[in-house]
Amino acid sequence: MPVTVFRVLVAVTRGVSPAIADCELTHLDRSPIDLEAARFQHAAYEATLADLGCRVEHLPAEPDFPDSVFVEDIAVVLDEVAVITRPGAASRRGERPSIEQALSPHRRLAHIEAPGILDGGDVLVAGRSIHVGLSTRSNVEAVDQLRAIVADHGYEVSKVGFRGCLHLKSAVTAVSDDTLLINPEWVDAATFPGRACIQVDPMEPNAANVVRIGDTVLAAAAFPRTAERLAAAGQQVRTLDASELAKAEGALTCCSLLFEVPARSIPAGWETGEPRDRRLP
Repeated sequence: MPVTVFRVLVAVTRGVSPAIADCELTHLDRSPIDLEAARFQHAAYEATLADLGCRVEHLPAEPDFPDSVFVEDIAVVLDEVAVITRPGAASRRGERPSIEQALSPHRRLAHIEAPGILDGGDVLVAGRSIHVGLSTRSNVEAVDQLRAIVADHGYEVSKVGFRGCLHLKSAVTAVSDDTLLINPEWVDAATFPGRACIQVDPMEPNAANVVRIGDTVLAAAAFPRTAERLAAAGQQVRTLDASELAKAEGALTCCSLLFEVPARSIPAGWETGEPRDRRLP
């Protein structure tokens, strides 16, 4: 008789650094960030993930790393392997050890090595396709390394050019395996053949970054017109305020690493979906 293995969606998050005001910026002018408001918005994000069934593994804030709440950039987590990146901003490379510790119980780890640089925000996974944006934070050498790491797992890895934003996933994210939300001014839809594309509202160029949790799409509350487009396309949409984190060039996908694990691998004490601190040595 076949054995059914139940799986749980884990979300690794990290608290907002008290030094977030010193974050790296590329496309935005620096403006004051309300630390308490950012922490409140981040807590609401974690609570929403938990409400949607995720097991939230909350890592403590890193005072020495202003951008460290944006955990997505430090790893690309696939079913078969977690790839620890080498962030394009040298100031972020010290974030890697704690993410390695958080992921090692769940996945075999592989690493991007110099001269490769890679931010997870430049990596769009849709089904068995991995699209990597070439940017100031991710280069061809890293794409070649990533392709070699996943070569035996049936993924197709491609390079993508884009413009006007920091990361590829500022321009396009997946709302399903075959449907993308895209800003066509920043990335060409023809780059993704065989996939339907929902365009952001032209008045909301930054709206393409959304998080897919099961049948629900989490979208930033700042972009209601695009949320209406998603709903009209049949997507179930929930909105969240991420305005303070956006001042640090962060968005919704940036704040979590999402991956499935067998339910039996969840440690005792994680039976509820409420966010829990995971204190690392």
